[in-house]
Amino acid sequence: MIKSSPLLQSLLASRDDVSHNTEVNNNCRSKEQECLHLLKRCKNIEEFKQVHAKFIKLSLFSSSPFSASSVLSTCAHSGWENSMNYAASIFRVIDDPCTFDYNTMIRGYVKETSFEEALCVYNEMIQEGIEPDNFTYPFLLKACTRLKSLPEGKQIHGHVFKLGFDADVFVQNSLINMYGRCGEMTLSSTVFDKIESKTAASWSSMVSARAGVGMWSDCLMLFREMCRETGLKAEESGMVSALSACANTGALDLGMSIHGYLLRNISELNIAVQTSLVDMYSKCGCLDKALHIFRKMESRNSLTYSAMISGLALHGEGEAALRMFSEMIKEGIESDHVVYVSVLNACSHSGLVKEGRRVFEEMLREGKVEPTVEHYGCLVDLLGRAGLVEEALETIQNMPIEQTDVVWRSFLSSCRVHQNVELGKVAARELIKLSSHSPGDYLVISNMYAQAQMWDDVARVRTEMANKGLKQTPGFSIVEVKGKTHRFVSQDRFHPQCKEIYKMLHQMEWQLKFEGYTPDVTQILLNVDEEEKRERLKGHSQKVALAFALLYTPPGSIIRIARNLRMCSDCHTYTKKISMIYEREIVVRDRNRFHLFKGGTCSCKDYW
Repeated sequence: MIKSSPLLQSLLASRDDVSHNTEVNNNCRSKEQECLHLLKRCKNIEEFKQVHAKFIKLSLFSSSPFSASSVLSTCAHSGWENSMNYAASIFRVIDDPCTFDYNTMIRGYVKETSFEEALCVYNEMIQEGIEPDNFTYPFLLKACTRLKSLPEGKQIHGHVFKLGFDADVFVQNSLINMYGRCGEMTLSSTVFDKIESKTAASWSSMVSARAGVGMWSDCLMLFREMCRETGLKAEESGMVSALSACANTGALDLGMSIHGYLLRNISELNIAVQTSLVDMYSKCGCLDKALHIFRKMESRNSLTYSAMISGLALHGEGEAALRMFSEMIKEGIESDHVVYVSVLNACSHSGLVKEGRRVFEEMLREGKVEPTVEHYGCLVDLLGRAGLVEEALETIQNMPIEQTDVVWRSFLSSCRVHQNVELGKVAARELIKLSSHSPGDYLVISNMYAQAQMWDDVARVRTEMANKGLKQTPGFSIVEVKGKTHRFVSQDRFHPQCKEIYKMLHQMEWQLKFEGYTPDVTQILLNVDEEEKRERLKGHSQKVALAFALLYTPPGSIIRIARNLRMCSDCHTYTKKISMIYEREIVVRDRNRFHLFKGGTCSCKDYW
């Protein structure tokens, strides 16, 4: 028998140890892969906790940074209920969290709208000396955007510049959006102009920033410039912003063009785009198209229902809006602040006082939505429109939250409509006490006194307006003819077709006499004689726009008019009769609702 040397025995033992260690490592890697596979299959927080426990039991969580980061990322980005609370507990036991781990927490908090927490995590990251990367800042800037935290946003921009990420296109786009939505349009444009190779996302950020602060005309101008000069295809976020701008400006033709583009270029529209289309068609007077898109949607959320309910409210379809609300509840979608505002507005526009009270009481009873001044404003408007001004005042006085100009403005408007000067004076005093600088408030007060022929009070209010430098926004009506928008003011004599328009107005008035139309001179709130009142009434902007549309649109086509002020009762009666005489459908949007005139009747049933 050959005896092995001590050296050979040592080498063999060493080889056995290596073989054993390799086997152990392979076994650990195998178990780690198995756990990571199980991690991907988790469907809820309970399953996740079981897999997490397995990672800990096998010492994978402490021995493998990759495993720890994977566990944290899965939990933070899952969207499960209370997942971020659990993710925070995981994060706290990681020995040396890296940049990826901090980014995971920031992203997770932003995703669940805990924006302050996201900023706190970043602050901790800086204090611990962990260097951020280019993935840190887009979500962090989104948090600043949603919080409207401009000072923090500027500080973070400084960090971006210092660390050399100012040339990263994703960071640049986030900065554009942040500055824009915080009202710093100059800074937003400065960042945009410095981008050498502007992408579709860069343009979309500019469009979204303008939409975020209600600069609808600028938003559409940028969108058109992008499409015309760059040939870039806008991202869906840019499309959503452009559709919102179309909805708020009544630009139906452009909205329809965007819809066509989306259908040609995107195989499946997401819920945000579809909701924007519902909103756009509703606000542009095409309720049937909005309902068609809504019914075809495979899934809907509270925002979708809110857009559709608001659309029905705009068109005076209060009962249909209530049915839609009931449908939403049956589908298991929880009502939120916005939905309740939409439903209460729908009841208000349709005179559904009993139903509106019931909805408001249900909201209070369920306690899931804390009533805000908007909700109370809707209730006051509901009662005031119905002539229940004493009850409306009682509602304001018993509000458990601070009274603001919103509720008093609504109440004042109701007092003017129902000619209750005494209670109107109460509203006027409260508005002025709140340091109102809105010319519209003084105008409503002045008109209330004018209706009561209290001319000294009218003069006093007008003088106060002048002393405060408040200027009245003139009423105007807009009509779109052959793709071009035409804007008319009262007694407009500046349009190139002015001569033809006034000839048409004279012809319309002549035909109206045969239908029993008599001008309602009480709508002219000036201390002038009857003849001058009739002349002024003839030139109301809506009538001028209507005459122009009848002249220059094909017979039988729908006429669409948008107004910036509430329609007077004379224009309402006038337009009803014109729709019958000329056999035309006329859609008028007066601020916050639509009127469809057809065959001598109006969709509002004379309640608006």
